[in-house]
Amino acid sequence: MKVDVEKQPDATSKLYIELPAEEVSKEWDTVANNFARFAKIPGYRPGKAPRRVIEAKFRKEIQDELTKKLVSKSYRDAIEQKKLRVVSVTNVEDVQFGEDKSMRFRATVVTAPEFELPEYKNIPVQLPDTKVSDGEVDAALERLRDQSADFVDVPERGTEMEDFVVIDFEGSVDGKPISEIAPQASKTLHGGKKFWLRVAPDNFMPTFCEQLVGQKPGETRLMMVDLPADFPVKELAGKRATYTVTLGEIKQKVLPALDDALAEKLTPGKTLADVRHMIEHDLEHEKEHELERAKEAQVVKYLHEKIQFDLPPVLLRSETRRALGELVQRNRQRGITDEMLKEKEKELVEGAGGLAAHRLKTNFILHRIAEREKIEVTRDDFGARIRDEAERYNISAEKMRKELEEHDGLDGFAEQILLGKTLDFLKANVSVQPSVEPAVSEQKS
Repeated sequence: MKVDVEKQPDATSKLYIELPAEEVSKEWDTVANNFARFAKIPGYRPGKAPRRVIEAKFRKEIQDELTKKLVSKSYRDAIEQKKLRVVSVTNVEDVQFGEDKSMRFRATVVTAPEFELPEYKNIPVQLPDTKVSDGEVDAALERLRDQSADFVDVPERGTEMEDFVVIDFEGSVDGKPISEIAPQASKTLHGGKKFWLRVAPDNFMPTFCEQLVGQKPGETRLMMVDLPADFPVKELAGKRATYTVTLGEIKQKVLPALDDALAEKLTPGKTLADVRHMIEHDLEHEKEHELERAKEAQVVKYLHEKIQFDLPPVLLRSETRRALGELVQRNRQRGITDEMLKEKEKELVEGAGGLAAHRLKTNFILHRIAEREKIEVTRDDFGARIRDEAERYNISAEKMRKELEEHDGLDGFAEQILLGKTLDFLKANVSVQPSVEPAVSEQKS
């Protein structure tokens, strides 16, 4: 096989590949014989038509079948022969067959950037303390206690700060309902029925809670809210909204006692001491995850600082589109409207570009380390990950694999495993440095 490589700008190369006649002829004969065995040619019994008749009638079909069989194999052989690090094939074109049954074609490929790896074993990292303090357990228990609070009615007085109130309210601007002016805005801006609100400074909308102070159940008030010029809903930005607010109930939050009765309510059959032990165990587990995340972040940061190279533009554009789709989907799940996303389009595109560049650079570096360390994805690795993912989605491993195959996801799945194994290798070989304690400044007397 003859291979010529022509380097192009932007990390692309053109491969000119020519297969010798004897190699193509062998495959040609195999394909032609298959056609001859089943072809129906007028005047001939099945399988008895002469080869020249078969080749004349099915020449294009034979060439198409050969192209499928030979192109992918030969360009992989060509990449191996020329020792190219190819990350994607963007085009295969100009497939030609010679009269002698030789075959030639051109492939355009994107190559991985060239760079030198620094010493990546013993990367220095500083790790957070995983010891759980009594104060952290107390804080977690206090959050659980807060979630178990009761809300009791407050009779015979007006609203005070830190009360909880249940209100009916409706908003308008210049006499027109906000629901008509900005239908895509959050429903809580339009108004609501039996809406629960904690009365606290700067909670909800500007000065809204302050105007509730002193209001009694059954009373209706007219409240003015001046929305800032940079308010995210452009139809309301800089406007004065008027809210008609009827107070239904005033409630106070009453925390339960911190005792075994609370523990029984939280976890039947457990004492307060048991619950504290369970919280401590959960916090330890959480801190272990934080430690791994901190280790990974510092390893990646170190490698990024030590290694510099240009990313292939075609891959960066593709990855940016993918990252942008992820950001848009994430914001939609948070309730951000398409109109608001459109207003932040430039910011989103810039964020997606930065995310894509970081992701691509990390992947290139990890692939190179995996290559050097001969880290590979084994059948057991793949099977274990398939089972884990299947369990996560509560489906069978067989169905998980089938869905990946149907969506061409097996290669991406294998890459995730490879990158994960490489990161695990790096994290297992870090050099843990002592944390630097912040200096305590002396107080002047």
